[in-house]
Amino acid sequence: MADPETRTLSSPAPAVVLLSGGLDSAVALASARDAGYTPYALSIRYGQRHRIELECARRLAETMGVAQHRTIDIDLAAIGGSALTDDIPVPKEGGDGTIPVTYVPARNTIFLSLAMAWAEVLGARDVFLGINAVDYSGYPDCRPEFVTAFERLASVATKAGVEGYGLRIHAPLLTMTKADIIRRGMELGVDFAQTSSCYDPDAGRLACGRCDACRLRLKGFADAGVRDPASYVDSVRGP
Repeated sequence: MADPETRTLSSPAPAVVLLSGGLDSAVALASARDAGYTPYALSIRYGQRHRIELECARRLAETMGVAQHRTIDIDLAAIGGSALTDDIPVPKEGGDGTIPVTYVPARNTIFLSLAMAWAEVLGARDVFLGINAVDYSGYPDCRPEFVTAFERLASVATKAGVEGYGLRIHAPLLTMTKADIIRRGMELGVDFAQTSSCYDPDAGRLACGRCDACRLRLKGFADAGVRDPASYVDSVRGP
């Protein structure tokens, strides 16, 4: 069930942007807007434990000038298998090189499928998402091969593709370091205080500072020489 939030912008070049409410998706949204597209933001309530990110997505959509923001409900918790959707502790130490338990099975494939469907309805030929294959947790659906394969799928799985209007998948952050993503976001005017990255915030919605997402975020801000505006359980933040 979707809950549309309609705004009043129009453009001959609409693009669907997957907006989680995290740092990367906010910069992807700003990148789409900077490239001249009118962004239509799509967020997914999929049973994630860190639902604060959806509140962040709503605020980002309100302040970053999207044409429309929709939040769609799906229940990946019914499948489980991830620390983000199941009763599995979120790891708080560095990984061992294997795909971590915070990986949500097929998540980006499902999300891109929903974005592809909405793009068809809108007549949009472009979808943006904020995946990254440099400073990341090793998820298989954040790699260049995945983006290329999904774009091929879109060309044969949609009416638009069959009629010769292929869908373009844009991953503008794919080969950037987290520090470079933060610098790019600052150039584009992203308010990182409105974003949430933590996989396991406390009851007061403070970030844990120790999960993969927090550690990558904190390192990115430190490497960029910028103080992270997010609120954490402890008081240690960047420079």
